[in-house]
Amino acid sequence: MTEENNMTEGANRGDAPSEQVPAEEAKQEDRACKVDLSEKASPPAAEEVAFVHPEGGWGWVVMLASMWCNGSVFGIQNSFGLLFVSLLKEFGSEDDPDLRFRTSWVGSLSMGMIFFCSPIVSIFTDIFGCRITAVGGAAVGLVGLLASSFVKSLGVMYFTYGIVFACGCSFAYQPSLVILGHYFKKRLGLVNGIVTAGSGIFTITLPFILSDLLEKVGLQNTLRVFCILMFVLILAGFTYKPLLPAPESQTGRFSISRIFNMNIWKSMGYRIWAFGIPAALYGYYVPYVHLMNYVQERFGADANKEILLLCIGITSCLGRFIFGSVADFVKGANKVFLQVISFLIIGVMSMMIPLCHIFGGLIAVCLLMGLFDGCFICIMAPIAFELVGAKDVSQAIGFLLGLMSVPMVAGPPIAGFLRDKLGSYDMAFYLAGIPPIIGGILLCLIPWVEARNKRKQKKDGLSKEQDVSQKMIEHEKAQEDANNKTGDSVL
Repeated sequence: MTEENNMTEGANRGDAPSEQVPAEEAKQEDRACKVDLSEKASPPAAEEVAFVHPEGGWGWVVMLASMWCNGSVFGIQNSFGLLFVSLLKEFGSEDDPDLRFRTSWVGSLSMGMIFFCSPIVSIFTDIFGCRITAVGGAAVGLVGLLASSFVKSLGVMYFTYGIVFACGCSFAYQPSLVILGHYFKKRLGLVNGIVTAGSGIFTITLPFILSDLLEKVGLQNTLRVFCILMFVLILAGFTYKPLLPAPESQTGRFSISRIFNMNIWKSMGYRIWAFGIPAALYGYYVPYVHLMNYVQERFGADANKEILLLCIGITSCLGRFIFGSVADFVKGANKVFLQVISFLIIGVMSMMIPLCHIFGGLIAVCLLMGLFDGCFICIMAPIAFELVGAKDVSQAIGFLLGLMSVPMVAGPPIAGFLRDKLGSYDMAFYLAGIPPIIGGILLCLIPWVEARNKRKQKKDGLSKEQDVSQKMIEHEKAQEDANNKTGDSVL
């Protein structure tokens, strides 16, 4: 009896641990499930707490430096209409049937290369940072502009001014947009408006300075004076002190996926934006190149053509302040509607240029074009932040500007070709107004696509939460069953 009791007790003791194993495994799985749930829930909060934008401080100095960058780069580009007239006198003759076509390539290459280099600039910015990229770019731009002042033929000018100078400007320009996201978030729209207003301010002042310089010292010495702007731009680049954590490519861990960031193309809204804006820009740069020559042909050489650039500059500056502030109050992807309105009005105004039979009408057209040009430019960076987020914004802006290079290069030479063949700019300006209207209509799809994606993500998030809750319930039930079995075995 005693032996039998002992054997029975020993058997019960031996069986109990084996029955407890499922219960312990169920507890571990339950803990793992809870830890996994907490890990899934924690990253957003961690990201929010990880970095707080200063919304000021040294950021105001960075903002002024970026403003100088925008002003010096695009002030010179927007004033190319006056350089265009001077280049016609310097390198061509009226007997040349393709004179305007060949000369317009200087300005088109310059503006196009600024945008064409942008994808490469975004990679350099990710690898070396904003400061090194901007300073190096400004130095290259200085060399290109100085070399252009010694050029004696259009062919060489294509290289020195259209490629070297423009590439340097591109490497200096894009970091000036990216660095603002390190210092501002709530005020990003307003700050972008102020920064991009720099080109408006320079566009107001440079035409008058440029006219006097071209008249008194000639084209070559004028380009040498402009080198001062690029030297100051080198100094401005040193203020770009980064605050956000350095990406892997800056910390030495290189990877193809990090250097060539494909995440931005997963956003349908960004894809529409990246192809819709270039579609709208085939006629965008045509007035900046050909308007001065058009006025001279239409209203005579004595017409005060510089006043038109002044009008575009003033209202463009106002537009950037006004719409930059408005963009801060427009939520999410709906900011795109501001660009839609801009393109529609710019397209209509381009078509109105040949219909202006008095100089006052042309002034009114330029005032409206400048206002909505400022709107289009100042909200590019805020829209990029909305569509792809701060982490991927550098390459998002870079690829967009790169795609913009094709219409920027193609538009003005096509307009010059039409002028040489038809003897008038009328058809060129009519056709220049069509692409902005088409592009604006295409951009209307973005808010709808983004809203649909958010609804889908919200639905997927709810289903995941339900799956996790169901899993936890199943684990708790399994734990209770295991405890019940353990109790039965003990009894």
